[in-house]
Amino acid sequence: MTHGTDGIDSTTYGTFGNGGTGRTESEPHYNLKMFGEVVKTFRKRARLTQEEFATLVRYSLETIASIEQGRRLPPADFPERADSLLDAFGVILAAAKHLTRRKGLASWFRQWALLELGALSLYTYECRLIPGLLQTPAYARTLFADRLPPLDDEQIEARLAARLERQELLRNRPNTAFTFILEEHLFLRQLGGEEVTRELIDHILDLSELRNVDVQIMPLVRHHHAAIDGPMQLLETREHQWFGYLEGQMYGQFISDPKVVSMIQMRCASMRSQALSLDESKSLMRRMRGAR
Repeated sequence: MTHGTDGIDSTTYGTFGNGGTGRTESEPHYNLKMFGEVVKTFRKRARLTQEEFATLVRYSLETIASIEQGRRLPPADFPERADSLLDAFGVILAAAKHLTRRKGLASWFRQWALLELGALSLYTYECRLIPGLLQTPAYARTLFADRLPPLDDEQIEARLAARLERQELLRNRPNTAFTFILEEHLFLRQLGGEEVTRELIDHILDLSELRNVDVQIMPLVRHHHAAIDGPMQLLETREHQWFGYLEGQMYGQFISDPKVVSMIQMRCASMRSQALSLDESKSLMRRMRGAR
C-alpha cells in the first residue's frame, strides 16, 4: 500500500534525512547540502544578504536559510527563480536536477512531495490507514512489518526513520494548514494491538492541539458520504494553485487537470461538513481510547 510508505520505494528517503541509520550521511542528504552551498555562493557573489535575497525571490527568510543549510528541499519553482535572479549561468538549475534523482523517493511521488514542502494548505482524507504524517513509530513499524513481499530489518528501520523525518513537516511548517479527515474504523481496527492504538490516539490528540493541524473523524454510521470512491489529497501552493493526489495499492496519481481538481475540492468541502466537528472528533477519540 503506497500511502503506508509515503512514496518510499527503497531503503532510504533522500528528501528528508540520512536514510535512518544515524551512522553515515546519505548521498541525497549530501546533495541537499551541496545545493545549499551553491545557492549561498551565488547569493554572496551578488552581494545580497539572506533577507534581501528572500524578498527578491519571494520566499521567507526561514525558507532561504533552510535551503542554504541543506535542511530542506527547495520549492518546485525556486531553482529557476534563483538562477535567473542571481545570474547563475544555469548552475543552480543543474544542481537542482540531482535533488530529484533520489533512490528513496518513488518517481510518481516526487512532484507531489516537492509541492508539499511549500504548500499553504494540505487536505487529506483516508479510509485505509492512518496517514503517514500522523503515524506513531509503533504503528508505522507494524505497517512495514506486515508488508508483502516482506522487508528485511534494515529496510524496515530505514523506512521508519524516513517516516519520522517527514513528520517534521507538521511542526516545521507552522504557516501550512493541515486538515485530516479519518474514518472511525481506522482506530477500531486496532492495527498493531491495543497498546499501539492507545498510543496512536494520544499522539493524534496531541497533534490536533497544534494551531495548523485539524483532525476530523468520519463516524461509522453516516447516511451521506462524499468520498466513497476512496482516499484523496488536495494541496494549495504559495501561488494559490491547486493540485490533487490519488493513491492506489502500487502507484499514486498526481492531478493537475482543473476539472478533476475541482471535483476533489467539492468532495473535500462536503466531507468537512459530513465529518464530526473538531471538538466532537476529539471527544470521540478520547472515548475510543478510554474504552480500551
